[in-house]
Amino acid sequence: MQRMVRVDAGTELWVEERGAPDGTPVLLVMGANASGITWPDELVDALGERHRVIRYDHRDTGRSTRAFDVRPYALRDLATDAVRLLDGLGIARAHVVGMSMGGTLVQLLLLDHPDRLLSATVFATSALGAGLADADGTGDADLPGPDPRLLALWQTMGEPRDEAAELDWRVEHWRILNGDGVPFDAAEFRALEERVIAHSGTAVSSTAHALAEQSGLARGAELARVTVPTLVVEAPEDPVNPPPHARHLAAVIGGARLVPVPGMGHALSAAVLPSLVRAIGEHVDAVDAA
Repeated sequence: MQRMVRVDAGTELWVEERGAPDGTPVLLVMGANASGITWPDELVDALGERHRVIRYDHRDTGRSTRAFDVRPYALRDLATDAVRLLDGLGIARAHVVGMSMGGTLVQLLLLDHPDRLLSATVFATSALGAGLADADGTGDADLPGPDPRLLALWQTMGEPRDEAAELDWRVEHWRILNGDGVPFDAAEFRALEERVIAHSGTAVSSTAHALAEQSGLARGAELARVTVPTLVVEAPEDPVNPPPHARHLAAVIGGARLVPVPGMGHALSAAVLPSLVRAIGEHVDAVDAA
């Protein structure tokens, strides 16, 4: 089931629910500038065998409201969107799963809205106040930065391109994000981006989240007080947040558990989905059982 959910006076988010309507809710929170369609159907449907799975488009992506140019916002506002989305769906508490920037947003939810979370799973991300979530450079964690090839490619992110050139750019982006741990299937990711473009109705890539204010993220020290059951999935081939980012994050989140997915980079390729789905599913099911 698909619908639009209003999260403030001028913003609606596209939402899709799949799976078991009576199962505990699982909210999937995608990364920066990425539509919720980026969550593979295989992952959604596997989790949906026992859960009510929700994926959505952040504002300025997919079919959600695009108004950053006239109403700019901060990244932390996207975490508020997630809470208001749960409100709009009538969900009191949910398991939340966040990838990349989505992992940053989930950490903010752990700190500010723990009463709305049954559990948390984060991966391909950095701790608040570290890595890309250390916007002001005041963090003291000695952690590696993104692959220089990515930094160079990101400099061209907002350049105008026709649809064919945009597809080529996105496939190259995924090739680097995939890392070297598993083979890269260019056709798989070209088909993904063709679906994203068809879903969005445009091939113009959003850069809103790269431009959004990043204040309020230097809160790593607060993560020690987290009591929500939290799983950190380690992606050992992640070129954005390479090791030991995941181990650092698991160490600073109170009581977090670390599980590696061998070969995983910063992409949800078919090669890593079975291990990733198993890790998420086992964590969520264990919390439900408890």
